[in-house]
Amino acid sequence: MAFRITGLSPEPFQSLFGLPEQDLESLGMKRYIVGSNPGFPDRIEMEDAQLGRSVLLLNHVCQPANTPYRASHAIFIRKWATQAYDAVDQVPQSMQIRLLSLRAFTDAGMMLDAEVAEGIAIEPVIAQMFSNPEVSYIHVHNAKQGCYSGRIDRA
Repeated sequence: MAFRITGLSPEPFQSLFGLPEQDLESLGMKRYIVGSNPGFPDRIEMEDAQLGRSVLLLNHVCQPANTPYRASHAIFIRKWATQAYDAVDQVPQSMQIRLLSLRAFTDAGMMLDAEVAEGIAIEPVIAQMFSNPEVSYIHVHNAKQGCYSGRIDRA
């Protein structure tokens, strides 16, 4: 079964990089200069930021449904990330190199299934989850740090 993985739209985050540290802190955000790679996976272009680049760590509502599964978690956004990742039947490198938690949801935002898998082995898990016609989309989180990683839809 074909699947599509998408990153976040860059628009809501573009103005944040111009804010001073004090303003970021008041918003619950933190700026980092990347000192290791991998380690700072950008959620827009779905790639780990390169050494010396600026990223923001912030809280993102990844599951806005008004259900018990409403959720938010930390994400990294890379300065100058301008094009949201959007690919069919391709798992981005930033996911391939991590242990991931996949969570399958209905249209109404109720969780139906969940699995943990190495990033290089998630395609069969995606196919198995989407074999259930009630599954509308899948959220991916990094299993170790728990950060939201991306969304998978049927293609």
